[in-house]
Amino acid sequence: MTLTLYPAIDLKGGQVVRLKRGEMDQATIYAEDPAAQARAFVEAGFTWVHVVDLDGAFAGRPENAEAVRGILGAVPGARVQLGGGIRSMAVAEAWLAAGISRIILGSAALKDPSFTREACRAFPGRVALGIDARDGMVATEGWAETSDVTATDLAKRFEDSGAAAVICTDIGRDGMLGGVNVAATAAIARAVTLPVIASGGVAGVEDLIALQDAKAGIEGAIIGRALYDGRIEPKAALAAAA
Repeated sequence: MTLTLYPAIDLKGGQVVRLKRGEMDQATIYAEDPAAQARAFVEAGFTWVHVVDLDGAFAGRPENAEAVRGILGAVPGARVQLGGGIRSMAVAEAWLAAGISRIILGSAALKDPSFTREACRAFPGRVALGIDARDGMVATEGWAETSDVTATDLAKRFEDSGAAAVICTDIGRDGMLGGVNVAATAAIARAVTLPVIASGGVAGVEDLIALQDAKAGIEGAIIGRALYDGRIEPKAALAAAA
């Protein structure tokens, strides 16, 4: 099974950063120009770009809109998925109208399920659920709060919602280059019929191969720090995913 790869652009203050375990004060700046970074990813052969408005995730509203619009303008032939600060139908509709291919609803999936379901119905195939887990429990508000709901249970709640995919992030591994949590991701993929995208900890091509070898129906993987640090070359990643 071919994995779809999603190179990550996390936005903080208009810059491209990577966090460690979601800690905003553990941000490493990798690029001053998000649009140029997105263009580089697409020119390397990636067909999707995964964008997160980190400031927006904390604020509950878009905070890096200018940078996101710059990315859209730079990669007209690619698909962009966006998460962070999307908490209303008006914001969701505005981003999709602006050219975002798929929006990601994270905190809203747990805290405002009616809105999440409404968005899934209104925009079929264009809404992904971002389920971020710390030790298996769902975290929200830019990972600042941890709930008493398991990642698997939350995914199951939206099985019939019409969501396009579930993005499963292991917070403890995010940005740490310690390897993806294949077992946890595969468990969620086996528990639901929705496509599942792995996120957090991808360190090398061996992680991409492990996700495929799990044979759990994992659709894709998000790659961040490993690309920026040169641990994974785009060509090698795409070859492994295929």
